[in-house]
Amino acid sequence: MIKVTLKDNSVREFNEGISVIGAAKEIGAGLAKAACCGKVNGEVVDLRTPLTEDCNLEICTFDSEEGKHAFWHSSSHLLAEAVKRLFPESKFAIGPAIKDGFYYDFDVEKPFTEDDCEKIEAEMKKIVKEKAKIERFELDLPEALELMKDEPYKIELINEHAGKGEKISFYKQGEKFTDLCAGPHLMDFSPIKAIKITSVAGAYWRGNEKNKMLCRIYGTSYTTKEALEEHLNRIEEAKKRDHRKLGKELGIFMMRDEGPGFPFFLPKGMALKNALLEYWRDIHRKAGYVEISTPIILNRKLWETSGHWDHYKENMYTTSIDEEDYAIKPMNCPGGILAYQSEPRSYRDLPIRMGELGIVHRHEKSGQLHGLMRVRCFTQDDAHIFMTEDQIKDEIKGVVKLIDEVYNLFGFKYHVELSTRPENSMGSDADWEMATDGLKGALDDLGIEYVINEGDGAFYGPKIDFHLEDSIGRTWQCGTIQLDFQLPLRFNLEYTGADGEKHRPIMIHRVAFGSIERFMGILIEHFAGAFPLWLAPVQVKIIPISDKHADYAKQIEKVLFDKYFRVETDTRAEKMGYKIREAQLQKIPYMIIVGDNEKENGTVSVRSRNSGDLGSMKLEDFIVKIDEENRSRAR
Repeated sequence: MIKVTLKDNSVREFNEGISVIGAAKEIGAGLAKAACCGKVNGEVVDLRTPLTEDCNLEICTFDSEEGKHAFWHSSSHLLAEAVKRLFPESKFAIGPAIKDGFYYDFDVEKPFTEDDCEKIEAEMKKIVKEKAKIERFELDLPEALELMKDEPYKIELINEHAGKGEKISFYKQGEKFTDLCAGPHLMDFSPIKAIKITSVAGAYWRGNEKNKMLCRIYGTSYTTKEALEEHLNRIEEAKKRDHRKLGKELGIFMMRDEGPGFPFFLPKGMALKNALLEYWRDIHRKAGYVEISTPIILNRKLWETSGHWDHYKENMYTTSIDEEDYAIKPMNCPGGILAYQSEPRSYRDLPIRMGELGIVHRHEKSGQLHGLMRVRCFTQDDAHIFMTEDQIKDEIKGVVKLIDEVYNLFGFKYHVELSTRPENSMGSDADWEMATDGLKGALDDLGIEYVINEGDGAFYGPKIDFHLEDSIGRTWQCGTIQLDFQLPLRFNLEYTGADGEKHRPIMIHRVAFGSIERFMGILIEHFAGAFPLWLAPVQVKIIPISDKHADYAKQIEKVLFDKYFRVETDTRAEKMGYKIREAQLQKIPYMIIVGDNEKENGTVSVRSRNSGDLGSMKLEDFIVKIDEENRSRAR
């Protein structure tokens, strides 16, 4: 017998060799029916995996991230089987689970049409009803190659294991379909109650534009029809909020073929961006930061010292100046380090908090570019904190509190991940342990819940990542805190301690917004373009009822303009209703309507985007109202 500790810390005894699904059945039939995969000692495993020794066991259902992954991965194989039945000449590439669903890449003579997708979806539902078992088996390399001899993409994948001496795993669905896969998978397709093919796109094999273009089918699946319907409704809402669509309609930004991945901010976009930067400067001044600016282009030697030339060069743009190699900076940290080195430092100076709104450039593949969310040039709201070892915990706490203040202002919920040492890293085990313990200690002291993201730290240190949730439930990774012992060592940074000796400072890298451009894209979608007053590119639109009221409207515009409000007057020869609708479509917070009564009485008639008609009031009273709303940055 073996002892198995379950998620609730209860301990059960099972016969040695029992499978994960077998254990689930003994725990309860309902749990076994909902099971998608398991976790043994924290490692995700297939339901068919035998338990051979005492362990911790978690049965993962669709409610967990691991369960969803196995569910959607199984759904991708269901898609592949349906395609093979309907289009037997198609060749298979890969079919992973992704966020909110799955895809599968196929090599076909001509791309799948909408009619094809309807047939594929129907065939998937038919296969589910057949209730065929999904079985896992392994083969040696020669047998695996023989089995997949008619599938060139699978042959390529199998051959990558040729020198590893590993057996190759496959999953068989019923009697007629087998696919190369490491799993994990469902026991059968019966839990898949709702399926939807969502789109078709082209995709290069392995993401390399030098390879053949394949046809990718995207889909999603759920355990109930109601859950699928909710998901599809969220997709429709997301389409309405798409920042690329709203960015164009609201005149915020544009993209041009002359600069793919390099956004152009239009006047209204700059108003929004500057409002964010003003807020950034305000909170950082209050938190004791000083602002610096460092060059965009620096020489190769600097990037070799920092480690970026060896660890990050494929993402960097390089150039040659006076026969010497230079790089356009992908990160601001080396420049911040040079700023620290500009004068001798004492322990009395520390901590030094240097903030920088630095423009960085990173090479992204063309297929990965996406509006403001994935660009090649962006402004990073960086800060670098130089401190002593005993200041680590307090400084991390200060950064966490600042990031918390930022996200609360915009109404974002968030969760936190602690990312640990990656394989491609610099530094000693002791440094990494000290750095990781420092981050954990700060989070524990603040009582902040977090999950461990193994192996996803930066190459120079562990990090805390903040994943914020927008108004329709999507998550975005924005804020980051990275603790770094390596760059101070590589750049030989020093300060004079109380003992008169030279000591090495420790460094924090951190961002709150992350990328200003990406954060703007998130805000556009979060607010659906209806920004709070303090962010709105146009805060007040003045609409004269007729031409004879235009002069009074312009007087009001000047008063508001002189008070530093962003204001426009609509003097076009259009009907009132049309002008009002236009202002509503532009999502402007306040409209002022002026006619005979307003002109005679020196008043304004005010309409609020949120509250409707506010009636007539003195202009000075309106200014007091919006000035308070603007200053408080009310949401």
